[in-house]
Formats: sequence, structure tokens, C-alpha cells
Amino acid sequence: MGPPPNPRPAHEPIAASTPLSNITNIDSPDFQIPKPAYKTFLAPPQPSALGRALQAANMGGGHSFQDGVGHPPSDTPRSMGGTPLGSAPSTAPSSPRIPPVRKDSGNSTPRIRPPATTLNIPGMTRSRVSPDGKIAQRDVGAKLVVVMVGLPARGKSYITKKIQRYLSWQQHETRIFNVGNRRRVAAGNSASTGFPSVPTTPQNSPPKVSIIHTNSIQGILDQPRVAAQMILNGFDHNKYEDDHDPIEMPNAEHMEQSADFFDPKNEKASAIREQVALSTLDELLDFLLDQGGSVGILDATNSTIARRQIMFNHIKEREPKLGILFIESVCEDEKLLETNMRLKLRGPDYKDKDPESSYEDFMKRVAAYESAYVPIGKYEEDNKMQYIKMIDVGRKMINFQLSGFLTGGIASYLSTFNLSPRQIWITRHGKSMDNGLGKIGGDSPLTESGRHYGTALYNFVTSKRREWEVDQKRKALESTALPPKAGDATPPYPELLGDLEEKNFCVWTSMLRRSIETAHEFDEDEDYDVKNWEMLNELHAGDFEGKTYPEIAAQFPDEFAKRGRDKLHYVYPGVGGEGYLQVISRLRDMVREIERIKDHVLIIGHRSVCRVLMAYFMDLTRQDIADLDVPLGMLYSIEPKPYGIDFHAYKYDEASYGFNELPGYKPQRETEKSA
Repeated sequence: MGPPPNPRPAHEPIAASTPLSNITNIDSPDFQIPKPAYKTFLAPPQPSALGRALQAANMGGGHSFQDGVGHPPSDTPRSMGGTPLGSAPSTAPSSPRIPPVRKDSGNSTPRIRPPATTLNIPGMTRSRVSPDGKIAQRDVGAKLVVVMVGLPARGKSYITKKIQRYLSWQQHETRIFNVGNRRRVAAGNSASTGFPSVPTTPQNSPPKVSIIHTNSIQGILDQPRVAAQMILNGFDHNKYEDDHDPIEMPNAEHMEQSADFFDPKNEKASAIREQVALSTLDELLDFLLDQGGSVGILDATNSTIARRQIMFNHIKEREPKLGILFIESVCEDEKLLETNMRLKLRGPDYKDKDPESSYEDFMKRVAAYESAYVPIGKYEEDNKMQYIKMIDVGRKMINFQLSGFLTGGIASYLSTFNLSPRQIWITRHGKSMDNGLGKIGGDSPLTESGRHYGTALYNFVTSKRREWEVDQKRKALESTALPPKAGDATPPYPELLGDLEEKNFCVWTSMLRRSIETAHEFDEDEDYDVKNWEMLNELHAGDFEGKTYPEIAAQFPDEFAKRGRDKLHYVYPGVGGEGYLQVISRLRDMVREIERIKDHVLIIGHRSVCRVLMAYFMDLTRQDIADLDVPLGMLYSIEPKPYGIDFHAYKYDEASYGFNELPGYKPQRETEKSA
């Protein structure tokens, strides 16, 4: 094939408009790249940031960067006779400065992904959808369903109550839904449920029970149902008035809660137990999805793979994004199991019944569960179900595929559990100079009477420490073995675990003078370990440090009124100003440490610190925290037990430099306005 007709001479420049497909002779030495021919209606390319900077500094090798390629935009010479020529001033108006406009993220259908489920700490984080830092209602992926697993008498209820107490104290709405309590009502045994009494400070009235979404077995479908057992801060939420009558099971037959009821071969009882479990789970889901809850705990055995899969599927069908955490409690220590069994015999299923026959029936019930029991393990791992396995209430823990801040926080908290007998003492410092003047905050020293309080505190606690050690050994010797005898209602103490050696005694103070000086006598005794903690400092009043409450009310009436309306959420203005939620947050690690150690501990704190710690250990309502009465001179003793705490209160007698116990003392609200 010959050359194309009329080929362009090699020396002829190529027009800028010539298509690239028609360009030939590119190998010729005379080939020239055409210069761009800008149209008058097109703005030339703008110089780069570097070019503009060089222009401003009169740099650039004598070339203008206005055309983007280093050539002047016209044939006008840059200089004449070596003298630079300035450009004529422009008469055109300057270009308007257009403010930036928000552009969409690019997702035309927002919220395809679930919202972020990172850390939410009331009082420490806030967002548009959650100004109080709690889990927003739309962030269901951050909410959590805790499903307990394990045989009877393995400490499941103990664990659930601890989790609920800790999370509620952290201001996460948490409730326990106990299948056993509902089962007793459903099977016609409600008269012996033995629900706990209402605390002295009532809760806000909870909402009515929402519609249950569970399929029912024949005879239950159209029956109204009562709320599942929900224990929040010690309050039984079943006590509130409901429009429905108690549930009636098939034929309205009263079914005795004996071991036969829990036999897997008993089809009728199995159907009832499964229905009750699903109904209870539905109420838990109503709480999370419709009532602003953050964590719902399903307290039941869930001892088979089939039952756990049913629970898992039911939750995901209702809301796929909800987090699910299985927690299994396993008990391998025989003495601990003995303790748990004796506690179980004091429960509602065996209330006012013969202890020996109750023990025999309970052992048959456990055997019935064991015949079908499958521990958590490979099946859950193969199906990517997150779980925590606790052995001997925290002696050993196994975690699998944990995700989410609540799950991680629960795992960290559970790892601190121990049943070692010990005492936790809480008191405020002795009277300070600022206390006498009515000033809040500050760092004043103790008065003379305050120093006397420190000495009297040392003498009294030392005496009580010796009494406790003698009493522990006596109780261990008097502990009886199973089966219990008629009339024996006292459970064995954790001393059965062999933890009877002499314990260390820790004394923790804040870093403020009045707290450190109160612990002076302890610091002088090598038998006590004294540490100062910044996290135990008094709530910082910001701009109001060193002022009295009458001064604040007179000078800042709006702030004073704002604080009076909601002390729990109020934050003092100014640099360093805190509120009670901030104190709760900084004491979180301290609570975990108190739960972890096996030693005695005395905390010499301040009013806000003592209120927050007392609220945790005594499971007080959030409405009580900021108003709890903890005056100077009060000393509180808390001794953890498997079934709760032993609590004692003592009041300082300044005349005798001693302490008097206040029998039957109950925490109460303070009436006067205080920090």
C-alpha cells in the first residue's frame, strides 16, 4: 500500500485543531507540538500554589506563570532597557468571594450502614442524637442482649445482679428479665414467688408492657400476660399496676414446681417453659427497642444448643442489628457449688418447705437439666456467636469474638469478680477549716476536731479489724454441711473456700490535704498500706470553688436554680468544673479495683465521692446519688456476700472520741442544699 495522498511536508507545523489520528511524520526532526489556541471565552489555567508563591516573591526565572506553561499571555515585552514594566491597574470589579457550600457525603440513601457503635459515656460524651451521652434510640447496634447460660446453682443470678448494678450505676439503662420468676407465675405458683420488697426511695413509674411478639402454644395465644420479673436497683417492676390478669396456662392447671416439671421428657412442661422464655425475651426486646433501654439481661438456664439458637434467632428476627452476648457460668469448685445450692434452697421455689426434702428435689432438678445440658463452645464459635464463659465466678474466663464497648466493659468488669470475704469501709475526712466556714471545694487543712476524728477512726477500725478476723474463724468452724437440718436457714460463708489468712488493709485517700491528714495515724502504722488517689478528689466546683452556697445563690441565681433542678447532670461552670456524672466516670476504675482485690480497704473521701461509691455498693437509684445524706462523722461498713452485702453504719461521738453503731440504718436523702 502506498503513502496517503497529499502528505504534509515534514517541515510544516501541525495545526492545533488537527485530529491526532491524522498526525504523521512524528519521527521527523522538524516535528512540532502545536501550542494550545485559547479561546477568548475560556479562562486560562490558574497557576499552582507554588507558582502563585513565586510570583508574589517576584521569582520564576523571568517568566510569567499566568498562562500555566511559563510564557507571557501576550507579546508585550517584560522590560524595556532593563526596567520592568508594571501592568496597568484593572478597572474591572473584583470577583465576589463565594462562601463554601456543604456537599453531600455522596451517599444518596443515607443510613444504609448502621450508626457507629463506639463509646457512649453519660456526662463524658455527647452528640446531636444523644446530648446526654446515653445510647441513642436509633443506635440499636450499640445496645445489648445478655443471655445467661448454665445449670441451676451456678451463680447466674449473682452475676446478672452485679452486671445490672454496675451498668445502671454507669447510667446505662439496664434491667434483668428473670424467666424463673415469670415461670412461677405462669404455672400458677405466683403466691410463693418471694419477690423482693420495694426500696425506701421509689423509682419512676415504668411504662406499661408493650405487645408481645411471640407465637403462642395452643391455649396461651389469646391470654393476657404479665410483665416478666424485672429487678432494677432492687425494685421489682412487676409490682406496678397492670390492666391484665395473671397468665393462665393450658386448662388453668396448677403445676407444682418440682423436679418433674424440669424433666426434658415432660412435653407439656417443656412447652410452657419455652413459651415463658420467649415471652420474657419479647418483653426484654420491648424494653430495648421501645422504652429506651440499653442492656437487657435474660436470666435463665438456656442449657441446650437448641434453646440458645431459638433465643438467638428470635432476637435477630425482631432486630438484626442488636448485639447478643452469651454468658455461661460454670462451677467446678465443690465447696462453692455447695454454697450456691444452699442459697438456692432459700429461694422462692422452696420457701417455707422442709429443707431436706427440698434438697433432694433440687438435686433431681439439677440432674434433669444435666441430662440435656450442652456447654457453650464449638457450636457458638462455628456460628460466630460472641460469648463469655466464667468458671467459678471469675477464677477463670474464656472470651470469644467480643465486639462493642458494652461487651468489652462487661468482660473487663467480670474479670474482677472474687468471693473473698473482706470489708470495705467508707467515710468522709475529718472537719476542715473550709467546712467550718461553709465553703465548697478548696484544699484547706483539718481543724483540731478533724485531727481528733482521724485518730479515733484509726483506733476504731483497728479494733473492728481484729474482731472481724476472730469472727470469721468462728463462723467457719460452725458452718454445717449439706443436707441442711430442719430449721437451718443460714448459708455457709465464703470462708469454706479456705480464704481465712490474715489480710492486708488498704487505706485510700484523695490528694487533698483534709483527706491525707485524716489518714495520718494509718500512715504511721506499717500494718496499713496508705495510698493517695487523684480520682478520689472532691467534685471540682469550677468558678465556684471557695464560695458558700448562700453566696452562689445571691451572685449566680440562674446557676443555683439550674443545679437545684437536676444535680445529677449539673456541671459547675468554669475551668475544671465537674458534675456527678464526671465523678462516676473517674471512679469506674476504682470500683473495678475494689471488686478485684481480696484485701480490706478504707476509703477516706469527700461528700460527692462517698455518695457515688455508696450508690454503687448499695444499688441505689440514680435519683438518690446526688442527694444522699453522708454527713461528716459517719462511717459505713460494707461486707460483700454471695447473696448481697452486710451493711453497718456508725456515727462519731465527739465527746467520747468513739463510734456508735446505728442499728437498722437506711440511706436517706439529704434535705439541705449541699455539694
